[in-house]
Amino acid sequence: MDEKERTIPAGEFKQKCLAILDEVGRTHEPVTITKRNRPVARVVPLEDDREIEARLLRDLRSGGGRILVDLETFLEPTEELAEWDRK
Repeated sequence: MDEKERTIPAGEFKQKCLAILDEVGRTHEPVTITKRNRPVARVVPLEDDREIEARLLRDLRSGGGRILVDLETFLEPTEELAEWDRK
C-alpha cells in the first residue's frame, strides 16, 4: 500500500460509498478500505481502452517494455483476433 494513498475505515466507506466512488472516478486516485486498521479492499479507477493503450505505449516508449515489431504492426489486429468476433 502506498503511504500517500488515502485510507478509509469500512464503516465510513459504508456511509459514503457513492461519494467515494465518484471521487475515485474523478481523481483516478485509489482508496484503501480498512477494518480494524488493516487493509481489506481497495477501490481503484477503471481505465477505458484508450487509457490502457496510452499507458502501454508510454511504458514502451520509456523503456518499460520491449516490442519485437514496429509500432504500426503492433497496433493492428491480427487475422486470428479478427476471427474471434465471428465465432
